Amino acid sequence: MVDAWTTVVQTASLALAAWCGISAFRAQPMLVPHLIGIAVLEVLLLVQLVLSIVLLVEGPRPNDTVTFVSYLAALVLIPPACAMWGLMERSRWGTAVIAFACLILPVMMVRLEQIWNPPVV
Repeated sequence: MVDAWTTVVQTASLALAAWCGISAFRAQPMLVPHLIGIAVLEVLLLVQLVLSIVLLVEGPRPNDTVTFVSYLAALVLIPPACAMWGLMERSRWGTAVIAFACLILPVMMVRLEQIWNPPVV
C-alpha cells in the first residue's frame, strides 16, 4: 500500500466529515458544495482502488486477498451511496449521514493497511 496516499484519503475524508458534521449541527441540508466534496473524495478513492489493483497484480499479495478486495469495493461504493441518501433526506440528517460515512472510511483504510501489512507477532 502507498502510505502517503492513504494519509491523503484519510485526511480528506475526515475534513469532509467535520464539514458535514458542522452543517448537520446547523440544521443545513446537503447542498451542491457537499456533493462536490463527495465527488472529490470519490476520485481519491478511485485512485486508491487503481493503485491497490496495480500493487495486487505486480507485487506481493496480502494473505487474505478476498477480504482486501471486498474492503476496496466497499470503499468506492460508500460515498455515492451516502450522496444518494443525502439527496433523498432533505433535512439535517442528510448531512449527518455523509459525516458518519466519512468517519467510516478512514477506519476502513486502516483495516486495508492491516490486511496488507499484518502485524508481526
